[in-house]
Amino acid sequence: MTDFAARRTMMVDTQVRPNDVTKYPIIEAMLAVPREVFVPAASREAAYVGGNIEIAPGRVMLEPRTLAKMLDALDIQRGDLVLDVGCGLGYSAAVIARMAEAVVALEEDADLAREAQLRLSAEGADNAAVIEGPLAQGAAKHGPYDAIVIGGGAETVPQALLDQLKDGGRIGCIFMEGALGICRIGHKLDGAVAWRFAFNATAPVLPGFAARREFAL
Repeated sequence: MTDFAARRTMMVDTQVRPNDVTKYPIIEAMLAVPREVFVPAASREAAYVGGNIEIAPGRVMLEPRTLAKMLDALDIQRGDLVLDVGCGLGYSAAVIARMAEAVVALEEDADLAREAQLRLSAEGADNAAVIEGPLAQGAAKHGPYDAIVIGGGAETVPQALLDQLKDGGRIGCIFMEGALGICRIGHKLDGAVAWRFAFNATAPVLPGFAARREFAL
């Protein structure tokens, strides 16, 4: 029988801590949440390896290092309301739920959304609610949010999401330029979001987050 708890400890010790993630709430959450519960059944044995895990065509669960570093840079606090965009099967929402006051987990794939709610409920993440809807539209009626986590790549961030961020709030996103990606953290002040470099990472571009192509004759 696979010792997932031992693999979880190894993941934190080899993929999270060495990447300068030392905040206790992140370490505690990633040690506590059973990642193998939130991957497709066929991927359970690969739940703790480094690298993104495909959960649906064009969709991935972010590798542990990327999620941990993004949460570290966002500096999520115990009293925060967080929007988790593209929650997939719910792993990121389960981790954030242990760090924040509440998580709104947004997913537009109906199958993923249904499974995410089942898995989060089974794990007792009662402060995480899964909302089904277009990722690019966010979940305005539950906001505004202290922090927004975008769980995939983007060429552009829809204005609708930026509008749902509280003044003083933070947003994390992996901006993709071809095969290369950079995670940036945006800080909203006086209605405007200023982005700064956080670290390098890659992920497939989420539905609704591709830049509009201008055709020139």
